[in-house]
Amino acid sequence: MSERYDFIIHGGQVAAQGGTVEADIGVAGGKVSVLGDLSATEAPERFDACGLHVLPGVIDTQVHFREPGLEHKEDLATGTAGAVLGGVTSIFEMPNTDPSTLTEEDLNYKLARARGRAWCDHAFFIGAAAENAGDLARLERLPGCAGVKVFMGSSTGNLLVDDEVVLRAVLENSSRRIAVHSEDEARLRERRPLVEADGATVHLHPQWRDVETVLLSTRRLLALAGETGRRVHVLHVTTAEEMALLAEHRNRATVEVTPQHLTLVAPDCYDRLGTLAQMNPPIRETRHREALWQAVTGGVVDVVGSDHAPHTLEEKARPYPESPSGMTGVQTLLPLLLDHMNAGRLSLKRLIDLTSAGAARIYDIEGKGGIAPGFDADFTIVDLKAERTISNDWIASKVGWTPFDGMAVRGWPVATVIRGRVVMREDEILGDPCGEPVRFREIP
Repeated sequence: MSERYDFIIHGGQVAAQGGTVEADIGVAGGKVSVLGDLSATEAPERFDACGLHVLPGVIDTQVHFREPGLEHKEDLATGTAGAVLGGVTSIFEMPNTDPSTLTEEDLNYKLARARGRAWCDHAFFIGAAAENAGDLARLERLPGCAGVKVFMGSSTGNLLVDDEVVLRAVLENSSRRIAVHSEDEARLRERRPLVEADGATVHLHPQWRDVETVLLSTRRLLALAGETGRRVHVLHVTTAEEMALLAEHRNRATVEVTPQHLTLVAPDCYDRLGTLAQMNPPIRETRHREALWQAVTGGVVDVVGSDHAPHTLEEKARPYPESPSGMTGVQTLLPLLLDHMNAGRLSLKRLIDLTSAGAARIYDIEGKGGIAPGFDADFTIVDLKAERTISNDWIASKVGWTPFDGMAVRGWPVATVIRGRVVMREDEILGDPCGEPVRFREIP
């Protein structure tokens, strides 16, 4: 064969074209060139994937890497190091940093800080606020922008859009799909005394931020999305009622769930982990987790995002409700889902759609989300049979902990390849940071 390749992956089970087939992958110029039999073809670098599965590079579309302003919790270097250790090749980072990401200058500042420090490809959300609502149509089309993020309910940081006029303006003044944290702020304020009473514990977290809190917000969001013709993406959905509502509005809303809500359950998680299990929206009881899994298998859920949102153990040790909400997640997203797949809760095909193809479809990502000629050579290579135990020692995040410490899983990422470069192999990060901004078809 006359064509030359920079890199060949040999002998793996390749997830491509809707199925899995044993094939070699030839990479040239950072892109997939060919799938086929390349056993007699030479290349400067070869990767023996016999006995392993080669998946499209995992895309985590919801992480909080805390830079700038909160680097004692995380930064772009440590956050993306955790990503590639967990098999993630691209991340979308949220705008609730300090300062918030609201302007072109803010976005460019983050992109500049990521250059030469980010281990994986990346894009950054612009936060929606009253002061930039009229400029979102321009901001969302800047290179390196993942889109617009709206916080309808207060969480970490000071970004909040709970005013009807401002929310409508945000939806009207842009066209790309908008990502939404959907909780009703008025109800959160009304119910705050529940957790401020003497003796309140984190077990009250799902009562304070209850089913009605998310349902009120999501109903309002869907109504405004219908009136304005805006595409919305509802993040970290946690309730059976909300999932049933979203199933009726597939024409205007896509849906994300997190591995935490698919894995943990109340009250057990609060009994075992205390405030380490605290996040927004909360981990809820069994009936909600079962409804999330039904939505996963039924096709209502479009993507799984980690909502990686680290806080230090000292911060988490504050008495509830002063303890902050959030936990690490980017590094454990894939091991948890592989374990669920091996337990029969979802198929490999569905896992791939939730971790790569779905993200590419929702956000119109250029050149990612699949394995085919012309796509970026982003691969997550996994051993479906590997039995490992997640531990705090493995976590790259600055905070050094995971709520899944001590959990045995089956299925593990053994290599992460980004545009034809092996950046992680057998739990070791290799080479130098090579992350670049993600490209989008909707951005000229």
